[in-house]
Amino acid sequence: MDFEFNGTIWYWRGPAPFYFVTVPAEQSREIKAVSSYVTYGWGVIPVDVEIGGTRWKTSLFPKDDLYLVPIKASVRKAERLEEGDDVTLRLEVTLRLDFEL
Repeated sequence: MDFEFNGTIWYWRGPAPFYFVTVPAEQSREIKAVSSYVTYGWGVIPVDVEIGGTRWKTSLFPKDDLYLVPIKASVRKAERLEEGDDVTLRLEVTLRLDFEL
């Protein structure tokens, strides 16, 4: 399941500070529809993400019927991104099989 969308980087101060991009409502609904097949717990969804020339693995966090994409410091540095920047993200929702048969 692949998606491409635009979003704005925002900062969450929380107990552990992070930068995120919010997945739009339409794509969030599509992800939620398959979430039981791809989550590995706590509602997080494993994904491969690409911004510009940088690709990495992370997990989407559910929040208020949407999903949040965490943007790592190494990605922000490589792509010269800051809070408030508009970016195009490509997401690939991946199935993780972490069990033995």
